[in-house]
Amino acid sequence: MKEQLPDLHSHFCDLNLEAHMYASQWFLTLFTAKFPLCMVFHIIDLLLCEGLNIIFHVALALLKTSKEDLLQADFEGALKFFRVQLPKRYRAEENARRLMEQACNIKVPTKKLKKYEKEYQTMRESQLQQEDPMDRYKRENRRLQEASMRLEQENDDLAHELVTSKIALRNDLDQAEDKADVLNKELLLTKQRLVETEEEKRKQEEETAQLKEVFRKQLEKAEYEIKKTTAIIAEYKQICSQLSTRLEKQQAASKEELEVVKGKMMACKHCSDIFSKEGALKPAAASREDQGIETDDEKDALKKQLREMELELAQTKLQLVEAKCKIQELEHQRGALMNEIQAAKNSWFSKTLNSIKTATGTQPLQPPPVTQPPREST
Repeated sequence: MKEQLPDLHSHFCDLNLEAHMYASQWFLTLFTAKFPLCMVFHIIDLLLCEGLNIIFHVALALLKTSKEDLLQADFEGALKFFRVQLPKRYRAEENARRLMEQACNIKVPTKKLKKYEKEYQTMRESQLQQEDPMDRYKRENRRLQEASMRLEQENDDLAHELVTSKIALRNDLDQAEDKADVLNKELLLTKQRLVETEEEKRKQEEETAQLKEVFRKQLEKAEYEIKKTTAIIAEYKQICSQLSTRLEKQQAASKEELEVVKGKMMACKHCSDIFSKEGALKPAAASREDQGIETDDEKDALKKQLREMELELAQTKLQLVEAKCKIQELEHQRGALMNEIQAAKNSWFSKTLNSIKTATGTQPLQPPPVTQPPREST
């Protein structure tokens, strides 16, 4: 730092800010204590690739990028900057990447580092030689006592943590066992509900099949009635047409006979004198009127029967439509019922799986055998 950043080094010397106050944590933790992971990943990659010297490169790069802020800071401000502001600056991936580029561009010769290492070891040896052996032994003894006390405290903490962990594990195990019992009970209840649901489904399918059979029979009966009514109507129409043909033929024959009788009567002088033309036509007209009245009565009767048959046909068609509507409504109810049963099955299955997953998350349990639901008949 004295060679590459002399002004910053002299500023730290004026503030009595030594390197171990800010850089010891960097070197001991490989910058993982304060800096974001995106920056730490780059440092570890460079460390595995280049070696331990990269730590000096990154430290010098951090000081170079923060040089202006550190030169303006006092002792407390500099420590706060190293502790708070400097790690925040490299949360962005781009800033961390630029820092790594700058660290790679810094040159720290390995020979010079080895030279500094030798000088440091020589300095430490000279200090130890100049120091009184008794003082050195006392200091070493005090250091060992502190380490022993620290290790005893760590041992006590670990023992306490072990006991606490055992108690917590025992409590967790008890809770898991209780939860497993509750889940087993719920599983049994769910299986019982599933059996009841399947039984109810079977009964409803039987009822649906019976209703289908009943409506099928009613539909066949209605179709048979319609065919029968249609045949009767066709037969009546044929009879009416035959009667109309016969009536027309009889009218034509009667007319011809009347013309023949009339011609014979007109040819006979005696008959023409006895029967006048008006008198002869009057009885014929009367007989024709009587015959027309009988024909009209027969036609009215046939029309009345035809209307009755048409009314019966309309009623039969209406009953057929109502039967079809009822069948469709029953089909819709059956479909809704099947959807509800399937939803109940899915809900039960998902709840069972969630319960088993929750139970296995706390305690390993044997998974219950999943039975294949019966295939629904279409």
